[in-house]
Amino acid sequence: MSQIIMALDQGTTSSRTILFDENGKIVAQANAPLACHYPQSGWVEQVPEEIWSSQRQTIEAALAQAKLSMKDISAVGITNQRESTIA
Repeated sequence: MSQIIMALDQGTTSSRTILFDENGKIVAQANAPLACHYPQSGWVEQVPEEIWSSQRQTIEAALAQAKLSMKDISAVGITNQRESTIA
């Protein structure tokens, strides 16, 4: 089995997961929409549980597409547009 790297990209309006092999070739990819909420003029919010759910959907979809499990993942890289982390 080749080394598989998982990239998680959390954007403003969608979540993405891409699986790469050791040569950088895309093995599988998935994306899911993410809702933005506008509680008042000039404000935009996102719900942490929705971020997690959206990202998790893409992880599960990419793994299923590649017929892999988390045990097959050698490394995970994370990228996002936010300046904070939700813990």
